[in-house]
Amino acid sequence: MKEFSTYSKEDVIFLLKDISNMIVEEDNLTRERKIQSGTHYSEMIPVEYQVSEEYLTLYREKLKENKEKLAFSIGVMSEKILKRHNQKPVLVSLARAGTPIGILVKRYIKQRYNLDLPHYTISIIRDRGIDINAIKYIIENHHDSKNIQFIDGWTGKGTIANELKKACIELNKIFKMDFDSSLAVLADPCGYSNVYGIREDFLIPSACLNSTVSGLISRTVLRDDLIGKDDFHGAKYYRELKDVDESNNYIDTIESCFKGQYKNIDIEVKNWTNDKITQIGNEDIINIKEKYDIKDINFIKPGVGETTRVLLRRVPYKILVDDLNNEKLRHILVLAKEKNVEVEEFDFKAYSCCGIIKQMKDI
Repeated sequence: MKEFSTYSKEDVIFLLKDISNMIVEEDNLTRERKIQSGTHYSEMIPVEYQVSEEYLTLYREKLKENKEKLAFSIGVMSEKILKRHNQKPVLVSLARAGTPIGILVKRYIKQRYNLDLPHYTISIIRDRGIDINAIKYIIENHHDSKNIQFIDGWTGKGTIANELKKACIELNKIFKMDFDSSLAVLADPCGYSNVYGIREDFLIPSACLNSTVSGLISRTVLRDDLIGKDDFHGAKYYRELKDVDESNNYIDTIESCFKGQYKNIDIEVKNWTNDKITQIGNEDIINIKEKYDIKDINFIKPGVGETTRVLLRRVPYKILVDDLNNEKLRHILVLAKEKNVEVEEFDFKAYSCCGIIKQMKDI
């Protein structure tokens, strides 16, 4: 089997079709025009934005600064997953933001309990659903549907959490089995997940970069001319970026902090039974929609992770922050300056920042 990603097969099994030589990246402006003219975002992949040396230095600083908090959050999330699934979970991360988080969960559980859990990465796409062929593969490999724990990096406004709920209803009908639609995430600042590591809207460094912190894998693709009815959803492997890949260093850096956080993690999860879904971020979304007269809610991308993505992969209209002097948002301010995007303060109730996508008719 040829190489697909810079992660080892011991860390994750990719249930994705390698379309590296079948698709050409398109620049953000071209993609944005196509998306806003009706082409689904999953039919294209963006040109990988090569960040500046200043930004890369900032990413490394933030990883060093946040590694203990990240290790703590991964540990809390992992302990909750183990409790929910009686020590027998099947980890299924959602490509691509979920993949490094799923690997960290697998490594935490292996390091602390010597349990070598299966970990797969599959695709789920907004408005198109989950990869049924990938789920079929997992079930056929003798895994009980009830033990599957879906994993992602963070929740923005709950779009993928809601997509997963719809997908699990469909999967229950197809496979005549019960699928748990709970989405485990590292950070859930606004209450869309009932299995989270931390509520804070803080920077998960893997949101800072694109493929270079995700095993050199593109976002996933679903297009009729590339993906047959029996294929997994597709992705490109950016082999040419190996020299600048940060993926495994990111994993190793956080893993090295697990042991020092065991005591804090145990205190946090001692009496845990379930996390409540509060959806406290909805008020911010409504306020932004009204203030900026935004017709399509998909143009609003709240939270640190989603705001970073807007700057890396979309055409931003404006960036909103809770405080222009918020040191935790420095990477966003650096990116916004590089891309000449206006930054404005906003009175958030739940999030710390939000990216707003530019409407192409305004250009």
